[in-house]
Amino acid sequence: AMATICDLPEDVLVELLSLLPAQDLLHACRLVCTQWRYVVDLTTLWKRKCQREGFYIQNLDRSISDWKIFYMLCNLKRNLIKNPCAEESFSHWSLDKNEGDRWRIEDLPGPLGRDMPDPEVRKYFVTSFGPCLKSQLITLQKEGYWNELMDEKRPEIVVKDWYAARFDCGCRYELKVRLLSEDYIVLEEFKPEPVVIEQWSDTTWREISYTFNNYPAGVRYIWFQHGGQDTQYWAGWYGIRVTNSSITIGPQTL
Repeated sequence: AMATICDLPEDVLVELLSLLPAQDLLHACRLVCTQWRYVVDLTTLWKRKCQREGFYIQNLDRSISDWKIFYMLCNLKRNLIKNPCAEESFSHWSLDKNEGDRWRIEDLPGPLGRDMPDPEVRKYFVTSFGPCLKSQLITLQKEGYWNELMDEKRPEIVVKDWYAARFDCGCRYELKVRLLSEDYIVLEEFKPEPVVIEQWSDTTWREISYTFNNYPAGVRYIWFQHGGQDTQYWAGWYGIRVTNSSITIGPQTL
């Protein structure tokens, strides 16, 4: 009788199937037969995929309970904030408050400013003498994060933002991040005290970072809002500068 792929030794079948995209494994290969379902569900296969794609870290071996979910989260991980560095003007942002001389985009380092630590960042958003706030709403399912994943695994949600002042004017920086339910109910919130930077202060870019862990089940959206204004009410764009915002979702072991 002619041999088939099902006659291959298990380790060879694991090696072959591990070369396929995760979506094909879960939505096609797993449905072929009992043997393939068993192989697709093996820890060995997903660990192999992690090794091949650079997600595997040996000292995390014992702390990872589900290599399939670990792989999925690593594979999905990216910045969920769109247009974080003003390269597309104000695309993807809602301008919630746009007072004074309104939001503006400038090139780094800007008047009486300095460059970002990351040379890839070339622009920033700058506020005026009236309150300026802008936001994005992230729909997790659209980004590939299904409901059961968020409810059962509660992956880390890491929020980062960068802000700076110009040398000759004081300013104020604000940040608010909310985890929202299907009905837009606030399940958890990060709202640090506003940062006030005095006139003639350091113009260094500073990073603010926060990680959501062990949040309630039911998170379906993430709402991110930041901005501020200058504190001396000068016409023009003397307020806080913001850029390089990010929200990433990943396994808790990373």
